[in-house]
Amino acid sequence: MTLLSKNEQEAVTAAISDVERETDAELVTVLTAQSDNYSYIPLLWAGILALLVPGFANYFGGWFGADLLMLVQWGVFILLSLLFRLDGINTRLIPRQVRYWRASNLARRQFLEQNLHHTKGSTGMLIFVSEAERYVEILVDQGIADVLDNRMWEEIVADFTARVKQGKTREGFLECIEACGKLLKDHLPATHERNELPNHLVILP
Repeated sequence: MTLLSKNEQEAVTAAISDVERETDAELVTVLTAQSDNYSYIPLLWAGILALLVPGFANYFGGWFGADLLMLVQWGVFILLSLLFRLDGINTRLIPRQVRYWRASNLARRQFLEQNLHHTKGSTGMLIFVSEAERYVEILVDQGIADVLDNRMWEEIVADFTARVKQGKTREGFLECIEACGKLLKDHLPATHERNELPNHLVILP
């Protein structure tokens, strides 16, 4: 999966800088291709199917002896394990709740790792995107939560998520930053010049 090019990253950086000139909020954007490798889930599916499919085939058809049945099961397990490692298949095997939980957990870790909880006035804001999960989340510190209800971000997140699903992550970032900037400018206008945290897009390996 291809993440944003250098020019696209620079466009995001410029958008953040524009917003921070008009508000006391400190914005950090984080993008990752995938929040987890989920290696155990494809193996779990492969193991279940390797037990069930040859077992049912043998039960109804009586094709295999005990030794041959075991070999067939091992063969099916190995084949499916390799097949389920493919990106297009891998993500379809992972329940949505698991994907969203992993992405949400990573977003919260990034909020802490990017020091958004240590800004003056507690005005840190994280815009987090995980492309494989089609997951977008906005997290804010108490200084922003006190003046803007979390429901204010729901429509912005929904629009950004739609952009990610369309493969238009750059456009999503720019639109999201602009929309957040309008709310922040109205409710948390700039009172002094500062820049506590880097404005560049953080791309996780």
